[in-house]
Amino acid sequence: MAEDRLIGSVKQWIDGWTVSRGAADPVEEPWGWTVAVGLSKEVARHVVPVPVEADVRRLAAGAPPGTWLKLFAPAERVRPWAGDEWETGIAGFLMTQPLTAAPVARPPAGYTVTRWSRGGVLKVLVRAEDGRLAARGQAGLAGRTAVADQIETAPDQRRKGLGSLVMRTLQNAAWEAGARDGVLVGTPDGKALYEALGWTLRSPMTSLSRRAD
Repeated sequence: MAEDRLIGSVKQWIDGWTVSRGAADPVEEPWGWTVAVGLSKEVARHVVPVPVEADVRRLAAGAPPGTWLKLFAPAERVRPWAGDEWETGIAGFLMTQPLTAAPVARPPAGYTVTRWSRGGVLKVLVRAEDGRLAARGQAGLAGRTAVADQIETAPDQRRKGLGSLVMRTLQNAAWEAGARDGVLVGTPDGKALYEALGWTLRSPMTSLSRRAD
């Protein structure tokens, strides 16, 4: 049952992530999904919600450069299944949250917030008084799911509540658009923020990329 819930959450993440990044629709495989991304450093990715050693070894052996593996398991377990030509990326954390209307978040004095949407992607931009980027984020909409993505705060703008401001603004925009389930994969730096905002950790995620020749 827990495994089924994990697979469902990973599928929600993939569906919203492809909208957010403009990637191709995920193609279902026996072990998960393949997504054509179309970037020079990430041609495609294989997403494996429940990694099995034989599957990962087969994918790793046959993948061309520019391929990524997204494995929902701790790195110490799955990293040995790939060869030395694979690099380990930043650790990820699959997190979920039932969406409700969030308390209205107001920017600190001197900051402005711009919110808009294009093609199923919600975007939030926070600018400092001089117009520089202070924080930003976006979310891809897939049915009743909103997938928060590319949340970032400028290094000199941290510890001012701007990350929370971006997340709450996206949450309200997603709620207004009809989304009721929130899903994201956060970095180690973002994990504490999301937990403070009520998100629940579902699984670690290991990212491996095949080095270019």
